[in-house]
Amino acid sequence: MRGHSRRLFLRAGAVTAAGMFGALSPAQPAHTPDSSLIGVRRRWREVTAGAAYDVTAEPYRTRLAAAGAKAARHRDTMAPAGGSLWGDLPFPSYVATPARLREMAQAFALPGTGVTGDAALGAAVAAGIDHYRRRVYAAGAEPVGNWWHWQIGVPKRLLDAAVLIGPHLGDRQSARLRDAVDHFVPEWRLRRYSGNSTGANRVDLCLVMLLRAMLRSDPEKADLAVSALSPVFPLVEEGDGFYRDGSFIQHTFIPYQGAYGSTLLAGVATMVAVLRGSPWEITDRAVFDTVERSFAPFVHNGFCMDLVRGRGVNRGPFGDHERGRQIAASVLLLGETAEPAVRARWQGMVKGWERRNTHVPMLEAAEREDLGFHARLAAIVADDTIPAAGEPDGHRLLAMSARAVHRRPGWCAALSMASDRIGHYEHGNGENLRGWHTGSGMLYWWAAGHGDQYSDSFWPTVDPYRLPGTTVSTRRLPDGAGAGWGDTCPPGRWVGGATDGHYATVGQHLYGLESSMEAFKSWVFLDDAVVCLGAGIAGADGVPIETVVDNRRTGNSLVMGGNWAHLDGHGGYVLPPGTRTLRERRGDGLVRRDYVTLWLDHGTDPTSAGYFYMLLPGASRDETSARAADPAWVTVLANTARQQAVRVPSLGIVAASFWNDGTAGPLSASAPCAVLAREHSDGTATLTVSDPRRDLAELTVTWSRPAREILRTHALVTDVGLGPELTVTFGRLSDHHGSSITLAFA
Repeated sequence: MRGHSRRLFLRAGAVTAAGMFGALSPAQPAHTPDSSLIGVRRRWREVTAGAAYDVTAEPYRTRLAAAGAKAARHRDTMAPAGGSLWGDLPFPSYVATPARLREMAQAFALPGTGVTGDAALGAAVAAGIDHYRRRVYAAGAEPVGNWWHWQIGVPKRLLDAAVLIGPHLGDRQSARLRDAVDHFVPEWRLRRYSGNSTGANRVDLCLVMLLRAMLRSDPEKADLAVSALSPVFPLVEEGDGFYRDGSFIQHTFIPYQGAYGSTLLAGVATMVAVLRGSPWEITDRAVFDTVERSFAPFVHNGFCMDLVRGRGVNRGPFGDHERGRQIAASVLLLGETAEPAVRARWQGMVKGWERRNTHVPMLEAAEREDLGFHARLAAIVADDTIPAAGEPDGHRLLAMSARAVHRRPGWCAALSMASDRIGHYEHGNGENLRGWHTGSGMLYWWAAGHGDQYSDSFWPTVDPYRLPGTTVSTRRLPDGAGAGWGDTCPPGRWVGGATDGHYATVGQHLYGLESSMEAFKSWVFLDDAVVCLGAGIAGADGVPIETVVDNRRTGNSLVMGGNWAHLDGHGGYVLPPGTRTLRERRGDGLVRRDYVTLWLDHGTDPTSAGYFYMLLPGASRDETSARAADPAWVTVLANTARQQAVRVPSLGIVAASFWNDGTAGPLSASAPCAVLAREHSDGTATLTVSDPRRDLAELTVTWSRPAREILRTHALVTDVGLGPELTVTFGRLSDHHGSSITLAFA
């Protein structure tokens, strides 16, 4: 079941939905349908083709002229025949041919291209649309291959091109394109929120329907396009959609802010901007809540982290930066209709991303890709009244998607796990066939200047059995092991942790993908370190099990110093005895990259192996050796398959993963849970707990620390015992979906 009532996207004409998927009420637009949709078409051209800049100024003049020259070449080389429109494009070319027609239509619509309004260009685009419609996208044709091309990819591009060239596509041609779209995208696709019509796919289908409405001045289709957005943003408790902790899931099992999610955000931002002031204006503000809750946590210095990009991580180098730019562009476009304070905050956030992204400068890339985004970005970059926001400081734990992001001054880390609800990885359409272990506790981290660490051909060259942070069976797996489309969820329910927003303890009961391996892994995220624990590591595959401390894409020197190691320009590690290292160059003849790998060999078929090590991002060699020489800095209180816990005296922290009830140092728990206890310098303390398994009707936690007064409590607290020790009893933590609860006391 999907939680919470479904808020509707309303227009001024009072479009409503009867129930979740009911029929629309009759449309009653504020103006005549034709005049209203003429305005929407005009606004579509302004928003999507670009009109927010001086076409006589650079770089726009040069870029527009180049776009016009390119469109003219396509016009002059078009040779409609029985197959492709152009000799250099294969037939039927579900992506390239419609995309080229749209490029030509944009050059026709944009001012300053040299072919603006060119009758021959408009006629060529119209002829190309009709040719493709007759030979490929015809009403009654049988869709072949990927459904997405027929319902989203092809119609969105063809309709966009048709709208941009206006009357050059004649009435008969326009009607036949309409009939083709109606055949492949019938209205019932938007009346049922299920299957391939959820999340980002639903938004894309709404965009297709809106373009279809513009093509033939059909207000009822515009009604449907807007009202069908209504199921997208209400918070859910399972399946596709947005969750209250900020998670976004697509394909049922995969965190996807950086692909489907960014497409969703772009589509809704476009619809909000295009329909503003029309009878179909989108008044629901739910999409605005997702920017900082769901998307911003995974954008670091302008790029979108790979742990929320699903199977698209290895489509090409610097794809994470491309998705970061898409999110930034959507944020600025959406911000134009946000409250002034929100708009200012978002502009500062995007300006900070632009300023810190030195590997793929955002403004330069925008100039090549999207002149409208470039104009918006250039305006805030040049505006001295808009301060560039820094990276946020703190921890975000998104338990419902088994993801965590930790930011401290000068570095950032992110953790990717798998659970009974989140797949190990996703493969599909021949993509990401060796992403097997990305959910086995992969720990990404970036110190200053490392924005290309996982961007520059990392995925095609890294050893897929030795992803950083993971514990894996070295059993060889076939490409595309496990079910497709993310349905690779292990049985582990205890996946999540507790965070007070600054520090965190996170754990994963890990089961290997298509192996007998099992492990209990915990991470404690601190100011300058990540403390990493493993216990109960076992397997019976007849092969070694390894924990990969790191696998860094670098050619820099590695210095080993007894119980520590330092990687020049990156950071340091405090290590257990027997840590193994490897320097290698990996890849094929075209793309090769240098790697430094540190790993722990637990032996063949271990029964109860474990580990303890620390990652020190950005640390110098002296800082690393000093931390390694100070065993009192962190004390391991427990490291077993029942409990894992550490104490960090200098921070006043005790952090524990209770895999079972029991005691770890000063903490006791009556059931499996995560606990972060923290003493503050002013004499107060906080106790943070969570129920990662999401099944507790009651939990009692005891901290052997005197407590005389509760300063902040929570509605789920049913009993508190003060005195020589603190005892807190909680009610139904299962209703909190793995989120943390923090209490304060003195």
